[in-house]
Amino acid sequence: MLTDEQVQGYLDRIGAARPERPDLAALRDLQERHTFTVPFENLDYHLGHEIYMDERVLDKVVRQRRGGGCFEINTSLFFLLRALGFAATLHQGRVWLSGRFNGPHNHLMLTVDLPETGSRWLVDVGFGKNSRFPFRLDAAEPYVDPHGRFTTERVEPGAVDVYRNGALQYRFYDGPADLSDFRQNLWWYRTCPDSPFLRNMFCTLPTADGRVTLQGDVLTVIAGDRRTVETLTDDDALLEAYRRWFGIVLDKPPTPSPYADQSSRMAFFQSDDGGPARR
Repeated sequence: MLTDEQVQGYLDRIGAARPERPDLAALRDLQERHTFTVPFENLDYHLGHEIYMDERVLDKVVRQRRGGGCFEINTSLFFLLRALGFAATLHQGRVWLSGRFNGPHNHLMLTVDLPETGSRWLVDVGFGKNSRFPFRLDAAEPYVDPHGRFTTERVEPGAVDVYRNGALQYRFYDGPADLSDFRQNLWWYRTCPDSPFLRNMFCTLPTADGRVTLQGDVLTVIAGDRRTVETLTDDDALLEAYRRWFGIVLDKPPTPSPYADQSSRMAFFQSDDGGPARR
């Protein structure tokens, strides 16, 4: 359980007021603010830093004003929601990538039970192009979010496929998960030459009318219908881009891992192309 000081520091980090009660309005506000302020990024995989899936991740997200992958920022949001009285539960998923589902426990997300609505809500701030707001699982109608049109399809007992704009994103599993369930996959992401987090170096945030992404030395800014792409040619330009666009202050730019292949773009945020279209 977080201390009051940790909770307030986290709320200050994302620019949120302490909610009066753990209801849907508060959950929507927290997810939106988190999505706009905490980047989806993997810089520590290339800086050689440890990746934590316990309370130590709060130091990175809150004090260092950094972001992370799903194992980090969905975990940190889980701690915050539980401290604020939300009935939050961890779950595992399998990401659809390169024409197949990755193995079990390669994505971590949350659900929140809200008695006022009598249903569970999917909360995911660690998928790059996640929804801005939580949405109901097993909803009969599509959920139209500022970040896309989200639908779900139950494919087997205990499993739901999640689609964005008609493209398969990942398979969600109903059963609760424990943080220890993800340790083996975290090790794989940190060490395997095929790890997408080692093959790519990225930092991305949505904006009110678009998205900003720095992948390697390529900065892409989308604002409405306008898209600008710039290759940053020196360390000072890279450091300034991290500071200006993401609020990340680094002593030196991260060095891509030996397995990096920046021609391989992360589908999470580079395009709307996902898996097969929803039937």
